[in-house]
Amino acid sequence: MAVATLAKNTPLLELKSASLTLVAVVLRTTDLAVLAQDLTEREAITPGVFDKDPVAIDLWRVRECVDPIDFTSLIALLRSHNLVPVAARGGSAEQMTAAAAAGLAEAPDAPRPREAAPPLLTESIREVQLPPPPVLVVDKPLRSGQQVYARGRDVVVLSVVNPGAEVIADGHIHVYAPLRGRAIAGAKGDGTARIFTTCMQAELLSIAGVYCTGEAALPSHLLGKAVQVRMHDDQLVVEPLAC
Repeated sequence: MAVATLAKNTPLLELKSASLTLVAVVLRTTDLAVLAQDLTEREAITPGVFDKDPVAIDLWRVRECVDPIDFTSLIALLRSHNLVPVAARGGSAEQMTAAAAAGLAEAPDAPRPREAAPPLLTESIREVQLPPPPVLVVDKPLRSGQQVYARGRDVVVLSVVNPGAEVIADGHIHVYAPLRGRAIAGAKGDGTARIFTTCMQAELLSIAGVYCTGEAALPSHLLGKAVQVRMHDDQLVVEPLAC
């Protein structure tokens, strides 16, 4: 049997610097039942939005909370929703000690936004220095029941999105045709993402987990017209798009 051998000075372990992208799960409550409901609702709106993503638990909004956080149960909850907690940040000394005892590393604090952050999922801790992925281009009609997900990028749709079809992107959504189905931009929590269409007739619009349905009828000057959808003060704003 052939056996591989190593020279005496050959290192068995190498330590190198690595840049990783982590999604920050910003807690606004320590009530795990409320968090579980929030995660379930997000997955119902955007199936497959969580894909074993490594996450850091951001505690800065609950650092003054006097109730202890059950990090073991919190980690189990996040794992049950296909998230992988690896770190914590921004908590009080007691919270960070408890997080470390549960096996979480301490992540560096991030600059805090001046405006309110979108619910639960917000900024990345550190971006990988790689070229952005190419835009996903869809040039065929999307029928009822079909779904397109542009993971980590924008999507451009050049044909009709029929009722019952769904377009999801972690970035922006551009539909150069009637948008009659569901459009979900900023699926991983990017509140700067936008939705553009040349003919707005959507069943559902969502950016960073904030959504509205077709039941909230658009005014006549927007229905069927070229519009953009963006976030402002944690609300969706639909406005005419100059063509």
